[in-house]
Amino acid sequence: MTDPAIDPIGIEIRNLYKIFGPNPEAHVAAVRAGMSKAELQARHGHVLGLSDINISVVPGSIQVIMGLSGSGKSTLIRHINRLIDPTAGEIIIEGRNVVEMSRQDLRAFRRHKTAMVFQKFGLLPHRTVLDNAAYGLEVQGISQSERYRTAMRWIERVGLSGFEKSYPSQLSGGMQQRVGLARALANDAPILLMDEAYSALDPLIRYDMQTVLLDLQQEVRKTIVFITHDLDEALRIGDRIALLRDGSVIQQGTAQDIVMRPADDYVANFVQHVDRGKVLKVGAVMVQPTGALPEAAIATDASIAEALQQMAANHLQALRVDDPEGQPIGIIPFQDAIDAYTGQHR
Repeated sequence: MTDPAIDPIGIEIRNLYKIFGPNPEAHVAAVRAGMSKAELQARHGHVLGLSDINISVVPGSIQVIMGLSGSGKSTLIRHINRLIDPTAGEIIIEGRNVVEMSRQDLRAFRRHKTAMVFQKFGLLPHRTVLDNAAYGLEVQGISQSERYRTAMRWIERVGLSGFEKSYPSQLSGGMQQRVGLARALANDAPILLMDEAYSALDPLIRYDMQTVLLDLQQEVRKTIVFITHDLDEALRIGDRIALLRDGSVIQQGTAQDIVMRPADDYVANFVQHVDRGKVLKVGAVMVQPTGALPEAAIATDASIAEALQQMAANHLQALRVDDPEGQPIGIIPFQDAIDAYTGQHR
């Protein structure tokens, strides 16, 4: 059985501010005029959570929001389904401003348009894996036979077939997170919000769950907003990344943009220990040919490390770069690949 196709939808976050305190609206103008987070707290006893956030989330993509603790990333994701109300700004989804939705419309929006995966799993301990995965459909009033059929399909897809009668206490942390993912996917909502979903997992299990998410995304094409403080995780799964500091976006773009062109010293310090060979893609480094194209080729989405390995093994000075249809679109010289790997490429 296949799932009905649902067109992915985008998210437009515009001029979003969040100030915590007894009279937040009174201080928006001052923040817009440049008052810092520290100054706002010292002078007025209010805390700046978010300042002038503008992010366009492409339909069907994975948008990563990352930053250190206190940067505002979890506050931001909770604005998308309005678990937190903004002090100012808009969140536009399918032409509607979530900020202005009535209580009834917001309830329907949360049930049918968004699903959320939390860091602490949020499973109901007295319910089986099957009942946990089907819980969102139960809330929607779906019949037991239909919700079990849908939930079982997603339990199988996240690799938990055979555990549907188990209880959360009988599962490892990674398995419990798979249940949380199955529950979110069973709702069939076009927007998936993942707040530090893998942060509590051991590194190997986290990597495995990232792979599960990427594999599923190839099939379901959800619009995913993924919160993390882990740069390697952000670079691996994000189609685009927004880096937050003190409630403000200091850079956003692709992994290639952020690694190759950090916006300031803060971002540069973030990316200085990244394995550039694995993160950077051939397409970000290739150049236009000035002569005959090399016979040996590599795909545009291959990593720089793969290109270097291929050239070194075959004593090549350059590779032809082909697009997904196999058409040549450039070349990658050996020296350019080395420069990109060592951080010298501009």
